[in-house]
Amino acid sequence: MLDAIQSFFQRTLSAPEQRDDQALTLELACAALLCEVMRADYEQSEAERAAMQRMLMTRYRLDEQAVAELMRLAEAEVDDAVDHYQFVSLIKQHYGYEQRLEVVAMMWQVAWADGALDPLEEHRIRRLADLLHVSHSDFIRSKLGNSPT
Repeated sequence: MLDAIQSFFQRTLSAPEQRDDQALTLELACAALLCEVMRADYEQSEAERAAMQRMLMTRYRLDEQAVAELMRLAEAEVDDAVDHYQFVSLIKQHYGYEQRLEVVAMMWQVAWADGALDPLEEHRIRRLADLLHVSHSDFIRSKLGNSPT
């Protein structure tokens, strides 16, 4: 698995000179957290996958093929992970509060993408937001700001 991740980063993401290994690892960590939300209700809708793909393309300025591979690697990482610590700790270490809040907002967008918020998705986002040290008030504001109503 590690070889596949390294190969992906070398082939696809290392081209822009301004990127460094930390940013690449952060992309995978963010994608993994979004996968966690997408899988929380045990139903992965096409709308959720498409929303996740669009967000990753926009946030990290990647093309469709690179994001597809990033999502595949993130799903594999989530399958192999015992907990969220490796993803959350990397994001906390390298992202400021506003960037962590943006990650939480992205989680809400994935959760709402299929038009319904499952209680399991909300629980997962609440737990991840707490681990990312996002305040409860910002968690609620982000939820309300990303609600389709």
